[in-house]
Amino acid sequence: MNWTDLLNARVAEVYGATAGLMNMVEEKNLDWRPETGSNWMTMGQLLEHIPTASGHCMMGFVTGDWKIGGVDFADMAPEDMLPSAEKLPTAKSVADAKKALAVDKAIALDMIAKAGEKNLAEKMVAAPWNPTPLPMGVQLLSMVGHLDTHKAQLFYYLKLQGQPVHTGSLYGMG
Repeated sequence: MNWTDLLNARVAEVYGATAGLMNMVEEKNLDWRPETGSNWMTMGQLLEHIPTASGHCMMGFVTGDWKIGGVDFADMAPEDMLPSAEKLPTAKSVADAKKALAVDKAIALDMIAKAGEKNLAEKMVAAPWNPTPLPMGVQLLSMVGHLDTHKAQLFYYLKLQGQPVHTGSLYGMG
């Protein structure tokens, strides 16, 4: 399997499962957050972040344009890239978040195609939050992993709310 096939397969799997979980979010729960601990995103903040977790970041690696959600990460200090949850924007609605996820998936697939197999395998690129250059394919796969992590967070948010999620829900199997 080459980088293009691997990335396209992971995008299909992770975005599909994420969309399925987003379908279970109730509008009334956008302000919900876990009751214990600290620095948790609300459900709305999580839904706002999920559609920028992968494809938009891939665009940064492929094109060098690090403007994501109106923020230019190329000009930020690494310590400013991780604000506390209270400072994060929130989704206006579940429908808006679902539309944004579809746009992000299209961007991800476009960036994989635009990069090309040779660049994915050989071109070394760094992220604004980590100056260590890695092959572009590794960086793009890491961005799908970033979305996958937030998909799992969404799964547990739904589970904590009493939604009927199960292991299959986490992996897009109903």
